[in-house]
Amino acid sequence: MTVTAINDQEFSQFQKLIYQLAGISLSPAKKPLVGGRLAKRLTQHHLDTYGDYFKLLTANSNADELQVAVDLLTTNETYFFREPKHFDFLRDKVLSGHKPGRNFRVWSAACSSGEEPYSIAMVLADHLGDGPWEVVASDICTRVLDKARSGHYPMDRIDGISREHLSRYCLKGVGAQEHTLLVDKKLRARVNFMQINLNQQLPGLGEFDVIFLRNVMIYFNQETKRQIVQRMLPLLKPGGHFLIGHSESLNGVADTLRTLAPSIYRKP
Repeated sequence: MTVTAINDQEFSQFQKLIYQLAGISLSPAKKPLVGGRLAKRLTQHHLDTYGDYFKLLTANSNADELQVAVDLLTTNETYFFREPKHFDFLRDKVLSGHKPGRNFRVWSAACSSGEEPYSIAMVLADHLGDGPWEVVASDICTRVLDKARSGHYPMDRIDGISREHLSRYCLKGVGAQEHTLLVDKKLRARVNFMQINLNQQLPGLGEFDVIFLRNVMIYFNQETKRQIVQRMLPLLKPGGHFLIGHSESLNGVADTLRTLAPSIYRKP
């Protein structure tokens, strides 16, 4: 069965849908990506056109398939210790001033397949050991959250992990699991994965010392960025730190935060 290429009108329908559901603005350059990622779903449902698939998605009884489509269109690339200066800052500036015995909490928002929250957890485990600390990791995509919870990754994903962290927090696969690694069970237990749509009212998560919201705002327009950050800031403790991607900015988005360095902010 050959799927007809997605046309401009069909792409426009999916642009509006993903913006409505997730606040993500897909540029026209994303048209091939949308067509490529959804093509298998058309084949799965024996549909000829993307317009037919859109009708299937927007039928009232198709919440599960709608989630599949959202998962496919919102998955972002990530890897361990991406943008390493943030982890240096967490270790050298934030944790160095933390009082032992006080619970330390970090939120990894838009965590994708889990490499970021596990990287955070390795740094926290190094410095806080068995003390009270927790990483909350959230994403809109259920499929990547399932992968993240497993803590199981191919070996070609581990380039950013130091040899020390590999030996301390990861298990190397053997036999049928060769060429893979598993994040240690004790470390996995410290990371709480949750499905959260940042474009909706947030659940009760408590307060955080640090929030990572990295490499996701590039998909949002200015007003959506502002709304998302304004929802998140009440959950950041006074004196807490807010980290975004190096290619992103909070100019005109959150003027109450103090800039410490490019992509690193502090709540007064």
